[in-house]
Amino acid sequence: MRPVRIATAALTAAALSLPLVVTSATAAPPADREAAPHSNAKFDRLREAAPEGFYVGTAVAGGGHHLEQDYPDPFTHDRKYRKILGQQFNSVSPENQMKWEFLRPDRDTYDFEAADAIVEFAERHRQVVRGHTLLWHSQNPEWLEQGDFSKEELREILREHITTVVGRYKGKIQQWDVANEIFDDQGNLRTQDNIWIRELGPGIIADAFRWAHEADPEAKLFFNDYNVESDNAKSDAYYELSQELLAQGVPLHGFSVQAHLSMRYGFPGDLQQNLQRFDDLGLETAVTELDVRMDLPESGKPTAEQQKQQADWYQRVLEACLAVEECNSFTIWGFTDKYSWVPVFFEGEGSATVMTEDFKRKPAFYALRSSLKDAKWEQWKEDRGWKRR
Repeated sequence: MRPVRIATAALTAAALSLPLVVTSATAAPPADREAAPHSNAKFDRLREAAPEGFYVGTAVAGGGHHLEQDYPDPFTHDRKYRKILGQQFNSVSPENQMKWEFLRPDRDTYDFEAADAIVEFAERHRQVVRGHTLLWHSQNPEWLEQGDFSKEELREILREHITTVVGRYKGKIQQWDVANEIFDDQGNLRTQDNIWIRELGPGIIADAFRWAHEADPEAKLFFNDYNVESDNAKSDAYYELSQELLAQGVPLHGFSVQAHLSMRYGFPGDLQQNLQRFDDLGLETAVTELDVRMDLPESGKPTAEQQKQQADWYQRVLEACLAVEECNSFTIWGFTDKYSWVPVFFEGEGSATVMTEDFKRKPAFYALRSSLKDAKWEQWKEDRGWKRR
C-alpha cells in the first residue's frame, strides 16, 4: 500500500478548488455520517472505511484469562460479539486459541477445535487471519516446560509443531507471529525463560522461520513484541537480528509492534520513524495488539478528557502505520471492554478498547474510522490522478 498522509484541512480546501464533476453514486467514498451508537450499517464499519489493501483487525476473545471469568467463552456464546466481530473487521487474530497451551494438551495430541472455528468464521466473513504464535517463552504447556527432553527431541518437537500447525492452515493465514517476544527490555535474548533459545541456542529462531516458510510459502512471517514502538534497545536488537537473518536468506518478512500503551507513560512519538527503518530493510510492518489503558477514577468510568486523549493515541498509532508504505495490517487487541485483558493484568487500569462493555462506541472508535476514511479518500484521489492546485 502506498503511504497515505492525513491532512484533513488541506484535503477540504483542495476539494473546494476542484471543478464539479459528475460521478456515479459509488465512485467516491461516502461522506462521513453519524449513526446510532450500536449501528453496524455498512458506512459505519471500520473495514469499509479502510483503504484498499489495508487490513483493520481485532483479537478474537477466548482462552487465557477468559477461562477464569464469570462468563462463557465469548467467541462461542456471545452472538452480539460475533456479529460485530464479523461486520467491523476484515482481519482477526486468535487471542489465545493458537498458542501452545491450547493447541497441545499433551505431546501427542492437538486440539484444533477453537482455532478451526476462528479460521472458518474468517472465511465466511471475508477476513484474513493473523496466526499467533509459534515460538514463545510464555503460555507453554506443562508437559513441555517440565519435560525431560534431549536437545534433539526438543528440536523435533518444535519442528513438528510448526510444520503441523502452519501446514494445517496453509493458504488460510495471512501473517504468522513466528518468534514472539524473544528479547527483554534491555535488548538481550531471553536465554533463561525461553525454553527454545535456552536449550537450543539462538540459531533456533532462524530454523523456526525456515520451517514455517516450508509449511506455507505464501504466509508472511513476522517478529512480534511489546515495548518496541520506539527506537530503543529492544527494537535495536530486532533491527540488528533482522539484518543478520536477511543476509543469511532466512524467510523473514515482517516486524510488528504490539502497541499495548498506557496513559501513565508518554506516547511513542517516534513510532512512524521506527516502523520506517524496518520498512527500509525491505520488511513489512504491522501494529498487532493495540490498546490504550488508563487509570480509572473511583467511579470506574473514564473522564471526557481521558477519552479524548485515548482517541488521540489510537489515531496517532493508526496514522503512523498508514504513513509507512508496507504497514498494511493494523490490529486492536479486542474491541470491547467487556472482554479486555487489561483489568485482569493491570490493577486500577482499564477502559482500554474502542467500545464499552455494552458495545457503545467510544471517541477512539470514531477517531479510527475518521482516519481510515481520510486515507481511503486520499487513495481514491491518487488512483485517479487528482492533484492539488
